[in-house]
Amino acid sequence: MKKHGFVLAASLFLGMLSCKQQENKDSKKESFFPALSFIKSQVAHIDTSLYSITKIAYQDTLHYDTTYLKREEFRDAAKDFLEIPDLSSPKIASHFTEERLFDETMNRVILSYKPKDPDKEEIQKEEVLITPGTATGDKVNSIIIDRVVNNRDGFLEKKMLWRVDKSFQVITTTQKPGEPEKTNIIEVIWNEDKDE
Repeated sequence: MKKHGFVLAASLFLGMLSCKQQENKDSKKESFFPALSFIKSQVAHIDTSLYSITKIAYQDTLHYDTTYLKREEFRDAAKDFLEIPDLSSPKIASHFTEERLFDETMNRVILSYKPKDPDKEEIQKEEVLITPGTATGDKVNSIIIDRVVNNRDGFLEKKMLWRVDKSFQVITTTQKPGEPEKTNIIEVIWNEDKDE
């Protein structure tokens, strides 16, 4: 009986040890780049800055209006970026794949996220471009997001580009049933003179 008790205790100990090792492996698994948190930190910085913020709105690329935004209006102008799903959340990340590439000509690391089932996700692509090993560490240069909604009310596509510490652009293409396609572009600039 003592022999069986010892074997049982040893089995439980080894089982607990292997579970602990699996937990450590899972916790060490790298998560996706937190694009939403990064953009929120950029918006928070602009909320407290003294930048002159310019908004250029193009209607079907023929007509455009240029206006200056107050800092309080910036967050609303950036709402398309602030409403993206957080791919760094494990629940959402499980629906996406990550590919890491290095582009020698641009000297950029490209983190590319795509949905496993594109028909079930609005985000069709999210890319983060990073310059590795600068004097201050790796530097995030830009975030590119493609979002598509296709339903009985029509088609909506947003191609979004966030240029870190400089500007953002949203190209919106819409088409309602029986109507021609419309394209609008909004560009918001706050620090365009900053060097790359």
